Amino acid sequence: AAALGQIERQFGKGAVMRMGDHERQGIPAISTGSLGLDIALGIGGLPKGRIVEIYGPESSGKTTLTLSVIAEAQKNGATCAFVDAEHALDPEYAGKLGVNVDDLLVSQPDTGEQALEITDMLVRSNAVDVIIVDSVAALVPKAEIEGEMGDMHVGLQARLMSQALRKITGNIKNANCL
Repeated sequence: AAALGQIERQFGKGAVMRMGDHERQGIPAISTGSLGLDIALGIGGLPKGRIVEIYGPESSGKTTLTLSVIAEAQKNGATCAFVDAEHALDPEYAGKLGVNVDDLLVSQPDTGEQALEITDMLVRSNAVDVIIVDSVAALVPKAEIEGEMGDMHVGLQARLMSQALRKITGNIKNANCL
């Protein structure tokens, strides 16, 4: 109890609290467009205010799933953005999945840094509800693009991602963006 009092004095009321003292609030979610997946996720879709990574082998449906999420979000009036680091977005296919391609914000950045900076700016604008970055593997650091073939760029992408995620995570929570 003394420690809790000290923490509250130093950091303010509410810095530490018992979870049972507050009413539990449901996490707002955006449907994936797949009832089975929404049920399996336990909250009816992907959580807003969080970063979600969809992982899987090549051609396993990751982009299709993200486009389905965009279509569902747009049906509910959401503004969505697609950061196409792979430069492979097919508007015709997206449209067939229900995406309103005329309203979709699209960026095809040249470097990983540019992609993540654009993403952060979109999040901080509070004007976008869903942002898809396709894909992490395609986020090539500027130094690697400008370097020679065969140059060693050990850990550049990992550093880029960890720095960006530290920066973007809080902003996404504040913007209640997915």
